[in-house]
Amino acid sequence: MTSKLLRAVDSQGEIPLTKPAQQQPVDPEVVFKQPTFSAAIRLAANCSGLEEKEIYVPLKIDASHWTRILNGAAHFPTDKLEFFMDIVGNEIPLLWLAHARGKGLVLLLSEAERLLKAEQERAEKLEDENKLLRDVLQGKA
Repeated sequence: MTSKLLRAVDSQGEIPLTKPAQQQPVDPEVVFKQPTFSAAIRLAANCSGLEEKEIYVPLKIDASHWTRILNGAAHFPTDKLEFFMDIVGNEIPLLWLAHARGKGLVLLLSEAERLLKAEQERAEKLEDENKLLRDVLQGKA
């Protein structure tokens, strides 16, 4: 049964239930020293400055299951890893996992970023040529 008094508003935004995580730099060596992936999850959560509830509620993880995850008695749901890193504001679990597999992380440039970089390089080259021509005209070169 639908309400005759309340109507859904399509353009209405959503109010976030959590505050943004505090961005705290973490030395990669601290991340690499974590003995397990669960420890890396725990470190990421601790570094966020958020209360546990502000992490597990948006992830739709039960409080008792969250406690077991942090204690290493349960596994973190891998399909929620990206959302977890968005919530906590860091990529500690990803960094730990890459290091544990003997790999490193490289930030990939999107197509737009690649085009912007190429355009910036072109603009710098034109500016250098322009300066050279001005110097020649002024007799400095």
